[in-house]
Amino acid sequence: MGELILVRHGETEWSRARRHTGRTDVPLTALGEKQAGALRGALAGRTITRTLVSPAERARRTAELAGLPADDADPDLWEWDYGGYEGVSSQEIRKERPGWYLWDDGVVPGDAGHPGETVGQVGARADAVLARTRPLLADGDVALVAHGHVLRVLTARWLGLEPALGRLFALDTGTVSALGTEHDRPVISAWNVPAP
Repeated sequence: MGELILVRHGETEWSRARRHTGRTDVPLTALGEKQAGALRGALAGRTITRTLVSPAERARRTAELAGLPADDADPDLWEWDYGGYEGVSSQEIRKERPGWYLWDDGVVPGDAGHPGETVGQVGARADAVLARTRPLLADGDVALVAHGHVLRVLTARWLGLEPALGRLFALDTGTVSALGTEHDRPVISAWNVPAP
């Protein structure tokens, strides 16, 4: 059985500034492009039989530079919809809501393009991705190229944990992680590995 290879896209201006970047399609920075290209080395030697990519250009460009075919754009791999917090940093939010924490407190509704999601809704999307990809693992590794929070939630769901426990898995830009099994039980095989 193959592994799920999780690739977080390279750096963007908003990720560098720690701004919540859900559905706004921010391009990779020069460093982000360099990170994405360097991922080729981290993926070398893997037999990836299928690649699913978030529809965001930053994810599609990362897949391209990392040498992964973007076989399918999967809308369930979009980042968490941050609603009214789109483009705002946690530090800025805490000025108005002291102690705010995304994983516990969620988001406020935004405009029509950013209505917002609960962690449970992100978890339901992650479950849908897992339901589609598990059968594909019989043929080898499957790469998922997406975003930090959605991949963290997906990891929690792979392990059978509640979606909010994705908070336990910090994930940097331009990194590779792997989800596999040991004795037929889900495990994390590698986590947050930067390009060599």
